[in-house]
Amino acid sequence: MPVDFETHEPGDPRVDLSEGTNARRLLAFLLRTPTVGYTPAELAEGTGIPRGSVGPTLNRLEAAGLVRHKEPYWAAAKDDRIAAATAAVVGIEAVASTYSDDWYAQNDGWAEELPDLSDEE
Repeated sequence: MPVDFETHEPGDPRVDLSEGTNARRLLAFLLRTPTVGYTPAELAEGTGIPRGSVGPTLNRLEAAGLVRHKEPYWAAAKDDRIAAATAAVVGIEAVASTYSDDWYAQNDGWAEELPDLSDEE
């Protein structure tokens, strides 16, 4: 699909950090030694992620500000965005795993069963 080249902003800084994603695996690996930089080949070997997927994933993580890059090495970013992003994902996963079998999850649409009290005085 053609885009207006002057106004197009490449990439989406949002990164899926849910469990099992390449982004999560790479970031977790880099966070083990946050002051050490690794080449893409070393990251592929250390994480088991195919070499062809490492580069694009690192670029998305860099666009989101979660990793830093000094050719040819990659490392975790130094600021608090990593902690915030990780905490958000871990929190959402914890809530989902804890409450995924509760009444609300099993009865999606429960609010539709409530009586409409908006017309009553």
